[in-house]
Amino acid sequence: MKKAQSSKLKAQNYNGVIDRYKKYLPVTDRTPVITLKEGNTPLIYSKFLSKIIGANFEVYLKYEGLNPTGSFKDRGMTVAISKVCEEGPGAVICASTGNTSASAAAYAAAAGIKCIVLIPSGAIALGKLSQALIHGAVVIAINGNFDDALNLVKEITAKYPITLVNSINPYRIEGQKTASFEICDYLEDSPEFQVMPVGNAGNITAYWKGYKEYKGIGLIKKLPKMLGFQAAGAAPIVKGHPIKYPKTIATAIRIGNPASWKQAEEARDESEGLIDMVSDKQILEAYKLLATKDGVFVEPASATSVAGLLKLAHKGYFKLQAPSSKLQTKIVCILTGHGLKDPDRAIETVKKPKVVKANLKAVLREIGY
Repeated sequence: MKKAQSSKLKAQNYNGVIDRYKKYLPVTDRTPVITLKEGNTPLIYSKFLSKIIGANFEVYLKYEGLNPTGSFKDRGMTVAISKVCEEGPGAVICASTGNTSASAAAYAAAAGIKCIVLIPSGAIALGKLSQALIHGAVVIAINGNFDDALNLVKEITAKYPITLVNSINPYRIEGQKTASFEICDYLEDSPEFQVMPVGNAGNITAYWKGYKEYKGIGLIKKLPKMLGFQAAGAAPIVKGHPIKYPKTIATAIRIGNPASWKQAEEARDESEGLIDMVSDKQILEAYKLLATKDGVFVEPASATSVAGLLKLAHKGYFKLQAPSSKLQTKIVCILTGHGLKDPDRAIETVKKPKVVKANLKAVLREIGY
């Protein structure tokens, strides 16, 4: 009984990633912490995916969609907005395909500061746009893509007293690295492999930074191979050149010229991992598998990690690369955003409800009784 009460008290005392990992973050006692109690997201064991990969493999899902605004962006935004408030009153701005805008708007609202968002016109999922708007951000849609929007916000922040809070802001990377800390704390070491989507490439940069820091202070014994996946129609790192008109149903990674391109390649090379691509068809298949087999609902971009996992498994990659001396090889797939970010895609992907008469006989006939 005492143990149960202690666990409950511990859960109640959780106060976000800055509070938990303060000694690893660029904050001081003078930093006003703006938090929505982000982080502490579950690491879910996938029996279904583990079986596909094979004996002696354990696949886990890091479900970042359970952050306050429904995506991993909250980890970085709590640090970025807190540092803005430490430096004095000011406004923030970002370019976004959706999740960054939702997070920036929410944390700016909590801090009582102005938030400006530039989005590509007609290229943002409704769930994400509604978040930015309801939190009171000034949202401007441009006739261009994400890369055009990012170039504009960089130009604006170079000339005016407004802080850019995209992932090129180093405080964003600092906050996002806490997800790798959580994985290691849970597993009591790093996994052998980490699989994740790659869009603007800040997240793969952040995870790798976190793993290296934990190993540097002796909290883990090894480093994982970083396995990143882009959508085939938006795969500049894989193809080796910017994509002027990126195309994919995975709007969160529809980026043709990643801001953290170089850092992503460093994470790939230093970890002896890879960055590859998957088709929209593969992404949607993984998207549905996660929902129907594991009960986990993610936005399409999140399913890119599982699509990549399945692609590599089909090639026999994990069996060839796994350390032979280890009884259980652990693989973590990062699921970056919740499925309710893009409800239209879910409805388009599945069979629509059938309409029947409002009587018992009609319902029973339809369900096979």
